[in-house]
Amino acid sequence: MPDPPDALPDAAQHLHTALLDVRWGDMDAAGHVNNSRFFSYFEEARVEWLKANREEEMFTDIGPVLAHASCDFEQPVRHPATLRIEVYTEPPGRSSLRTHYVARLDASGDVVATGDATLVWIDVNSGRPVPLPNLGL
Repeated sequence: MPDPPDALPDAAQHLHTALLDVRWGDMDAAGHVNNSRFFSYFEEARVEWLKANREEEMFTDIGPVLAHASCDFEQPVRHPATLRIEVYTEPPGRSSLRTHYVARLDASGDVVATGDATLVWIDVNSGRPVPLPNLGL
């Protein structure tokens, strides 16, 4: 795996890599992947990681909600393409986890977007934050 971009915090550790195919419908009128799709790509990689590291179903009693999300776009992506979404995290807080994403073209390794998201675990019934479950961090 190529070195992570300099934009990642020093304490960030790699969690997961997902390979996602760009679909024709992901493109916009300008002929490249619509910027909003990157939030979906990051979400798909994040959920893939969570499913691989949780024995219990999410949202039975507790689950993560998105408190913040951002994305920086480095270069346009056109169909057909396969993206390699690398998921990183910083050391967790009591009830929150800050994640980082690097989207690369799988064929070349070129970085096309980076992003981050903060997840907060909540009690499904009360909506109040709860301590993080064991995520294997």
